[in-house]
Amino acid sequence: MPPTLGFCRRMRLGVLALALVTGAALADEYTPVTELMRNGQWAQAMARAQQYLVTKPRDPQMRFLKGLIEQDSGKPQDAIATYNTLISDYPELPEPYNNVAVLYAAQGQYDKARAALEMAIRTSSQYAIAHENLGDVYARLANQSYLQAQRLEAANPTVAPKLTLMRQLFGGPLPARGSAPPTDKALLPSPPASASR
Repeated sequence: MPPTLGFCRRMRLGVLALALVTGAALADEYTPVTELMRNGQWAQAMARAQQYLVTKPRDPQMRFLKGLIEQDSGKPQDAIATYNTLISDYPELPEPYNNVAVLYAAQGQYDKARAALEMAIRTSSQYAIAHENLGDVYARLANQSYLQAQRLEAANPTVAPKLTLMRQLFGGPLPARGSAPPTDKALLPSPPASASR
């Protein structure tokens, strides 16, 4: 498992509201796809989503589900492309910004994740998941800065306590006394049992 995957799983994914759907009848089109996803049947879920998108290629909800399928089936680059296209077509929706940020963070691209989350919040200032995820990204960026400060000035007594707090925050093991300064990899959390959707 890539070291940043645990952090990605800790960040929360957004779920595009079914309020985007114009009629209750359309909601029934999403149920089979979400059920297949829930059962981990990624290929079948993707086939069903793509079949639907042939007739309704601009449907934001199904495109968002397609991104989730790609994300959960281990195709992060495809999911990033899907979310970015959705962002381009529907810049007012905060959920695609949030989910692309989660993928960027999993790749250690915290500046891109931060920018995407800030856009999510600009589009919907009440989007709590994006606020929480932005806090997590800021904490990771702070951790990187503290590590760099320690590398540059190992004798600085104010950095070590901050790194200890970061390790506690991220659930990483504390290094043994007298060991070399921790690497960024040592501070990554272990993945939780399941990711929130």
